[in-house]
Amino acid sequence: MANLETDLYSVKDKMYAAADCIIFGFEGGRIKLLLFRRRVEPLKGEWSLIGSFVRLDEDVSEAAKRVLKEITGLENVFMEQLKAYGKADRDPGFRCLSIAQYALIQIDEYDGELVEKHGAHWFDIDEIPDLVLDHNQMVQDALERLKQKARYQPIGLNLLPEKFTIPQLQQLYEVIYQKELDSRNFRKKLLSLKVLIKLDEKDKTNSRRGAFLYKFDYKTYHELEKFGYNFEIS
Repeated sequence: MANLETDLYSVKDKMYAAADCIIFGFEGGRIKLLLFRRRVEPLKGEWSLIGSFVRLDEDVSEAAKRVLKEITGLENVFMEQLKAYGKADRDPGFRCLSIAQYALIQIDEYDGELVEKHGAHWFDIDEIPDLVLDHNQMVQDALERLKQKARYQPIGLNLLPEKFTIPQLQQLYEVIYQKELDSRNFRKKLLSLKVLIKLDEKDKTNSRRGAFLYKFDYKTYHELEKFGYNFEIS
């Protein structure tokens, strides 16, 4: 066994590890995806997710956070590891394993100058171009993960501003679930969960009467979560 372990560590083959970031935003009732033109060969100039090779001195999660900050200027946002993509022929440039991460950001908070500097652009999720390598599969996997987790956890709220209306929240979840929700039932179920704080403010963007703004009560939610509470609103 000792000889086998020694042989394992003496293997000369090399492999890169990459952290690819699937960065979602929400604007105008649509989920958006941040993409940029690949800057290196092969496939230079093609649309790509934003990523980087993992440095020898950093964790994979730290590499993903570094990429997100470099492109958007944002820190401390929702980010979760999706899965590893490791087909031997996935990258024609070199043998490369990618650990994909997806992030949910408030689209009005990112640094627009940084995004422009890196040549990145937001695309409606239904209008994204063909992406390099297996990045289209990563996006589809991330959307499916978001759909699954949004049924039991309030992760979708990471795409909304701190203050939001119930119609805005419904619109977001309709996009995530890819189906229409009955407004009356949605409001009734949502308020029954008792994790929203109604504010003495209104959003009058769409009408003179306006709609009351709410905040999510994370403190109450985390207390309830200890007892197996699910944020299921569909």
